[in-house]
This record gives sequence, C-alpha cells and structure tokens, in this order.
Amino acid sequence: MLVLSRFPGDSIRIGDDIVITVIEVRGDKVRLGIEAPQNIAVHRQEVYEAVQREFRKEG
Repeated sequence: MLVLSRFPGDSIRIGDDIVITVIEVRGDKVRLGIEAPQNIAVHRQEVYEAVQREFRKEG
C-alpha cells in the first residue's frame, strides 16, 4: 500500500484519467474529490461491498 501525505487542495493522480483531490480536512474526517471517466465505477467501500453481496445473490 502506498501511503501519501497531502494538504487541502493537493491532488494525487492514478494513471492518466483519475485525479483525487483533498478538498477539506476537519478533525478526523477528510473530504475527497474524485475525477474519473464515467466508465470507471467509484464507490465508498461499504457501498462496493453491498453491491458485491447483491451481485453474488443474483448470480
């Protein structure tokens, strides 16, 4: 796992098409902005896990 330190307004780039920007840090919460192509699904971990559970039920 790559661990990076960033300040609000700083960005991280993944490949050519994905940019993650630190929008705000408040206490123990971080707000992130994510720019990605529409064909790339972006989910919070708990949403991704719920989608996967539903997919397995249907499969």
